[in-house]
Amino acid sequence: MAFSDTLCEEGRPILESILDHPMVVGLGDGTLDESPFRYWVKQDYVYLVDYSRVFALGAASAPTLSQLSTFATLLDETVNTEMDLHRAYAAEFGISEEALEATKPSPTTQAYTDFLVRTAATEPFANLVAALLPCMWGFNQTARHLDVRGKPNHEQYAEWIAMYASDEFTELTDWCLDLLDEVVTEAGPTTREEMRERFLTSFRYEYRFWDAAWREERWTV
Repeated sequence: MAFSDTLCEEGRPILESILDHPMVVGLGDGTLDESPFRYWVKQDYVYLVDYSRVFALGAASAPTLSQLSTFATLLDETVNTEMDLHRAYAAEFGISEEALEATKPSPTTQAYTDFLVRTAATEPFANLVAALLPCMWGFNQTARHLDVRGKPNHEQYAEWIAMYASDEFTELTDWCLDLLDEVVTEAGPTTREEMRERFLTSFRYEYRFWDAAWREERWTV
């Protein structure tokens, strides 16, 4: 069994918790109140800023020119294309660009992005790849699960599902799975365990990101 398969199998209970979460269930059937989803859209914008930094650090630490090129491309596409698309998507919910830029990270967003950037900046490239995978794989699996059940009667929710269930995003997910299996071939037992821990930590943050949006999490003091 490929190492990526092993990790995904171990993360299956976390994925099931995400799929069963009322935020995701409501997104899928169109009954989700827009207030927590607007919160999610704003926090995801904040997340994308540091996600871009992770791609930049990945390009800097990539062992091969091919990997460097891919991470550089992902950085460019995220900063110059995906964030524009996110601004346009936010506008459909009445969220202005100014509101996005003024959004402060929630406790969960701050913790998640700090973890990703620290991993990318201070740890081996293999750990960075393991920490990146849950965002791609989790969204792809979630959207494909919802897509099979049928599009909701809510244009923006259906658009979210279509984007992350798309062939293009599935290809990106498969690339990350393949990359993880590529880099693990050079990893010893200690690094493999670190990769496993980074994957599971990121995946737990993925669950908490949904849950924080559902609760519209705020700092308590």
